[in-house]
Amino acid sequence: MNTGSLYHGWETTGANGQAEFEIGAGRRVREGQEMILITGASGTVGKAVLRDASRKESKVRAMYRSSEDAAKAPAGCEPVLADFSDKQSLRKALGGVTSIYVVCSPIPQLVELESNVLEACTEAGVKHVVLNSALGAGDFGKSFPSWHRKVEDRLKATGMSHTILRPNGFLQNIVAFNAPGIRAQGAFYAAMGDAKVSYLDVSDIAVVAVKALEGGAHAGKTYELFGPEAISNQELAKRISRVTGRTVNYVDIPESAQRDAMLGLGMPEWQVTALLELQQYYKQGGGAKTDGLLQSLIERDPVTLDQFLTANVREFRDQAASA
Repeated sequence: MNTGSLYHGWETTGANGQAEFEIGAGRRVREGQEMILITGASGTVGKAVLRDASRKESKVRAMYRSSEDAAKAPAGCEPVLADFSDKQSLRKALGGVTSIYVVCSPIPQLVELESNVLEACTEAGVKHVVLNSALGAGDFGKSFPSWHRKVEDRLKATGMSHTILRPNGFLQNIVAFNAPGIRAQGAFYAAMGDAKVSYLDVSDIAVVAVKALEGGAHAGKTYELFGPEAISNQELAKRISRVTGRTVNYVDIPESAQRDAMLGLGMPEWQVTALLELQQYYKQGGGAKTDGLLQSLIERDPVTLDQFLTANVREFRDQAASA
């Protein structure tokens, strides 16, 4: 195989006599170095994992579903077009891959689609799988966590070396779900009561994922990942108010009202039901835990809520931010 052509670079010889290849941004990889595949490379978490993996001295392949997204791949990685529903494309994407990061959008087909990936990994001889699951997969039999648990069980049944990540809610979701209402009305709404959530940043999840791709001490582990501080929506509103300099309110509403509002926005019924069930998990205290695991895995302090809000302050007070 013409490896130099595959990585769009120039071949040289390293100090140890091994062939090396320039793959962009000054990065080099050694001949025979293991290949990792990052799926969901255009998604919120996948993009962060790819960004972190591309900084390492590894061969990185990034999986996209469209040529438009693939054209945005960061320097130093090899983009590949494939789809979880197309087993033939998965076989091509997995050629030469030794470890893979698997993440899928939270859709009803998640179990089928990720199972396709696991089957293809088994056929391709992939050595290690890092599965992005979700908090609650271990103890909540409804909503998205229950779907992820089915995939976890199938992964374990394959006998492949693996690491499972179960992250809590993302800080990024505060912008995705709450910022539009805050910009327009100075408020956000949910049926969450005083439930607390220890949000974490996807960049911290990415660090864990990239380390886990090495296997080794991470093989066979299931990591439940919590942020450094558990806060309620009332406290979240206060923090956003403080950083933006405007009054932001959290309005607790009945679950039936939230259901009607989400359906009125055109959200499919399956998604509305899954989100409301997930909120029940949080109201039961499922997302309120904090511990030192994340910090120990990333070997630094995790991103805090206040740091995130400060970095994204325009999202909450500037109408143009939504354009």
